[in-house]
Amino acid sequence: MAAACRSVKGLVAVITGGASGLGLSTAKRLVGQGATAVLLDVPNSEGETEAKKLGGNCIFAPANVTSEKEVQAALTLAKEKFGRIDVAVNCAGIAVAIKTYHEKKNQVHTLEDFQRVINVNLIGTFNVIRLVAGVMGQNEPDQGGQRGVIINTASVAAFEGQVGQAAYSASKGGIVGMTLPIARDLAPIGIRVVTIAPGLFATPLLTTLPDKVRNFLASQVPFPSRLGDPAEYAHLVQMNLLSMLFLS
Repeated sequence: MAAACRSVKGLVAVITGGASGLGLSTAKRLVGQGATAVLLDVPNSEGETEAKKLGGNCIFAPANVTSEKEVQAALTLAKEKFGRIDVAVNCAGIAVAIKTYHEKKNQVHTLEDFQRVINVNLIGTFNVIRLVAGVMGQNEPDQGGQRGVIINTASVAAFEGQVGQAAYSASKGGIVGMTLPIARDLAPIGIRVVTIAPGLFATPLLTTLPDKVRNFLASQVPFPSRLGDPAEYAHLVQMNLLSMLFLS
């Protein structure tokens, strides 16, 4: 891992949820800066099409983040194709908007919906972390002893969840909670771990909402009063990578 450099050029990054939203924007930025991207996303996503658009420095690796077998196969594909994995960016996630109990409908939050969000967002993130750490741990350390960087995606909902976000907030809060212990687990072998907690971004999760709802959500942002651009998240990923490279 070229920790002495001041760019991401030459790094190999696996990006979950890489076929759309924050993940795709991250892939576009990293590839544009000279890195190689592996788009890890579900088989029925636009991953293959998006990877072709990004050219030879990008491939699609179909996998569901909740499957050990599929994620391991995707990581094996990445290593066979590019020789190593330097970076993992966890962007895969889903959301539901359901109240714990809806009085007017006399309806309670289904356990299945809660479990599904936890399974993808929290358990899926950990599944990728543990498996990619096993691959990064085989990298030759650089002069500073560094072998890799893992960047996770939580949410402002981890700290300030809104109405109907019990499942989503719990899943993102879990990502925040496991970041430090995992960072401590992996530090001795030279793998750094960090989590970004973005606010409201114009991703597929939000663009499916009616204009009225999206405009209302945007108006709640103090300044600037708009939804975030996924490209801004991608820029933050790059800056996190560079700052961690400088630490070596």
